[in-house]
Amino acid sequence: MDERARPEGTVPTGADDRTSATGGEQRPGGHTQLELRHLRAYVALCEESNYTRAAARLHLSQPALTRTMQQLERHLECRLIERTSRRFVLTDEGTELLTHARRILADVDTVAAQLRARAAVEVGFAWLLPTSWLAGTRRRYEALGGRITLHRIDDPLAALEARAIDIAIYRRETRLPSHLESRVIATEQRLLAVAANSPLADASDLRWADLAGYPLVVNVVSGTTHAGSWEQGDPDRPIITCRNFDEWIELVAANRGIGGVPALARSRAPHPGVVYLDIPDAPPSHVYLAWHAKPAPSRAVQRFLGVA
Repeated sequence: MDERARPEGTVPTGADDRTSATGGEQRPGGHTQLELRHLRAYVALCEESNYTRAAARLHLSQPALTRTMQQLERHLECRLIERTSRRFVLTDEGTELLTHARRILADVDTVAAQLRARAAVEVGFAWLLPTSWLAGTRRRYEALGGRITLHRIDDPLAALEARAIDIAIYRRETRLPSHLESRVIATEQRLLAVAANSPLADASDLRWADLAGYPLVVNVVSGTTHAGSWEQGDPDRPIITCRNFDEWIELVAANRGIGGVPALARSRAPHPGVVYLDIPDAPPSHVYLAWHAKPAPSRAVQRFLGVA
């Protein structure tokens, strides 16, 4: 019978559909393994009582839905839908399957939602996470059933690009590629860091502009302060570079140069060879959160972003 002329609600007989247009795996003897997609299609068809409406709901063509129903009946070796009338009528077996299919799909969807809610979000940072932000975000996210796993990484943005983590926390101002998005999660007072034996350690009334000519230690991967942090910097000032916070603080302690650092370092990263000084007009630094926006992030990451 031509597909267009087939009464609504009937499944053509005699078609030996050995392959699935929707990707079902064939068992020996031509039987398709029963999959959740068969049950979802069957429940949708029963609820719509109409192939055209059910196919549209499932985003399938009507012939594809017909083949799916054929596969299901062959697998179960019974007729599910009466073929003798234009009315949509289930057989006794079809009614029994509908009851079980709804329960199975509800159970699977519930378990999947619970597991997704508990999925860990991998957060990478280079140094000194903002304490209050982390505590509040962790509390709110865990209240949703999720978990946060922290990773100390020299270059969080590179790890994010490589998809080794889900979220990158960073401080260095940089232009991100178009598939990444970011937002500011904290603004921090900037301190001056100098060696304990530097003449600057006992200085008072220092202004930010006064520091423009001193040798500067710059963490080129994750630092907050660099030569461009001064509006009128000395183009000839010595710049000593490093690639992580541990190297940076040891270079400052060795009096190789001065550095700028968030005020959090005073309590979280004390060093016997380093003195932290308040500079009233020092520009603040920012903490950023970045994630993959294209393709769209997972639901776990979206929930995290909603509370971060």
